[in-house]
Amino acid sequence: MITIRSAGAEDLAEMQAIYAHHVLHGTGSFEEIPPSIEEFAQRFATLTEDGAIWLVATDATGVRGYAYAARYHTRSAYRFTVEDSVYVRLDQHGQGVGAALLGQLIARATARGFRQMLAVIGDSDNAASIALHRAQGFREVGRLDAVGRKFGRWLNVVLMQRGLGPGESTAP
Repeated sequence: MITIRSAGAEDLAEMQAIYAHHVLHGTGSFEEIPPSIEEFAQRFATLTEDGAIWLVATDATGVRGYAYAARYHTRSAYRFTVEDSVYVRLDQHGQGVGAALLGQLIARATARGFRQMLAVIGDSDNAASIALHRAQGFREVGRLDAVGRKFGRWLNVVLMQRGLGPGESTAP
């Protein structure tokens, strides 16, 4: 049984370890060198101060995964749009942790008045992330070909989008 809750400073070391694994072994992040715990903590603080929503999925084994929704861009016209990120601990893949996190992230972003959520998915071969987002109501809205290079190969980006609450049907 997992618990989804707001992430806090006590979770940063486990979150950083999860992210570091994805940086070193995956293509979901286009970073090639994992941030130190200090850098990760600074990113957490900066995004939190800017209103980002951070969640962790926990159980007796610790943090099983984390997700956050941060402003898509800083220009004011984007103020109702967030971009999500979801990272799951390696031994938890395929166990519903990502779905639970993303579902709660969508609910909390909607409650905060955001109207659109975007997913910028690194690597068009990232079938699990694409399927996760599709199952949560996202649709593919674009692809950027060969915009990243990691592990000796070119990587595409898949752009997915989901309306939140009334979406664009009414003014905020």
